[in-house]
Amino acid sequence: MYSLALFRPRIFKGFSVIARSLCSRMFNCDDVENGFGRIEDFLNESWKSSNLEHNVEEKTSNLYDSLGSCEVNCDSKGGHYSLVEIDAAKILEILHKDGPDFDSKLVLNNLGVRVSSLLVREVLFGILKTIIYATNKNRCAKLGYKFFMWSGEQENYIHTTNIYHMMMKIFAESEEYKAMWRLVDDMIEKGYPTTAHTFNILIRTCGGAGIARKIVERFIKSKNFNYRPFKHSYNAILHSLLTLNHYKLIEWVHRKMLFDGYTPDVFTYNIIMCAKFRLGKLDHFHGLLNEMGRKGFSPDFHTFNLLLHVLGKGDKPLAALNLLNQMKEVGIFPSVLHFTTLIDGLSRAGNLDACHYFFNEMIKLGCVPDVVSYTVMITGFIVGGEFDKAQKMFDEMIKNGQLPNVFTYNSMIRGLCMDGKFEEACLMLKEMESRGCKPNFLVYTTLVSYLRNAGRLSQAHGIIRHMVEKGQYTHLLGKIKRFIIDFS
Repeated sequence: MYSLALFRPRIFKGFSVIARSLCSRMFNCDDVENGFGRIEDFLNESWKSSNLEHNVEEKTSNLYDSLGSCEVNCDSKGGHYSLVEIDAAKILEILHKDGPDFDSKLVLNNLGVRVSSLLVREVLFGILKTIIYATNKNRCAKLGYKFFMWSGEQENYIHTTNIYHMMMKIFAESEEYKAMWRLVDDMIEKGYPTTAHTFNILIRTCGGAGIARKIVERFIKSKNFNYRPFKHSYNAILHSLLTLNHYKLIEWVHRKMLFDGYTPDVFTYNIIMCAKFRLGKLDHFHGLLNEMGRKGFSPDFHTFNLLLHVLGKGDKPLAALNLLNQMKEVGIFPSVLHFTTLIDGLSRAGNLDACHYFFNEMIKLGCVPDVVSYTVMITGFIVGGEFDKAQKMFDEMIKNGQLPNVFTYNSMIRGLCMDGKFEEACLMLKEMESRGCKPNFLVYTTLVSYLRNAGRLSQAHGIIRHMVEKGQYTHLLGKIKRFIIDFS
């Protein structure tokens, strides 16, 4: 049925690090809601290999994407990073004073700092962080661009592609889309290569189907599109569209790719099959799998991962077991990722016995369950109303040295509320904070909603007050107020 017979067993060559890091992110997700979010919401950083970027330009973009801090490199850089941070703080303070009676450009000139890519990134990153809570995002964009222009005029310094990307993100977050496009044109005019990361920022910002297609067409035709580390521009574009769930647009790009005479590779097939599955076009999915085999392509690490998800979702544990055995025969040893993907699919199909079986099989094969594996199991038990088993799995997880993440806690808090254990749910909120795990807005809304529905308005108000006192999610005060109105 799944056309696996078409793939002749053979030992695979080592897989490309690029393919591993690019495919795994989205082949584990599921658009079916069960009240706990999609599986990609449970992905931890170990599932999102940082090896995606193969040059310094792309690696530094993680400063914004992961909301990291420059402090992480202080040890390796000695005192240099500390000096950069001090200078960046001074510059940000000057920029925020900018106004009719304060010439920030003049003050910056007299500051005497040494402008470097490191310093510019730190300042722009600081502006990006302020945009999240800013009431006047337009001002943030103007200050960012003023500094961008000033720093670009300094001696012995030239903006990198990554700096352009950070400025693009500032415009995007500030909803200054025209300015963002002008910056892209300026970037191209000055000979900077536009990369897959450039495309990703634009497609993420201009998500409307009509605009998105225009962006795709522009990048396909672009002569300065540097699509490393992808084989060709189509794969770079397809990957970006996959991360943003633009499945219908993926179909269109695939058709255009074939029309232009490009031959799909395994990476391409993985993405197209994933899109077809997401769109519910299982006949197309199986057709592509057959085509892949006829053209001599063997399934790779991620093809198997996708197939396991399909089998799990279809509640076919025996077929999944056969597939796991075939993986070993062709030299691909099933990983924690494969088992967790399968278990998630089976839990969504309601087959908790099969979930427990494969969880134990994973351990028998020497795979150590991680926080994601435990979270998927816990969520499955809670959805199935087996709260005692969820609690047992939660306790086992901590005993085995796996610290729960925010998604684990959200599932447990929801489960406790569903079981009517509201006091324990509130205590778990405090527990996660004591463990250094910051609750996300979903955790708060989960707890508040259940308390409200149970008529425990006083406790619900207390949770909201606690959230406000912590200074968390103040940019979502509108939603908080709507909660309060609902309680009145």
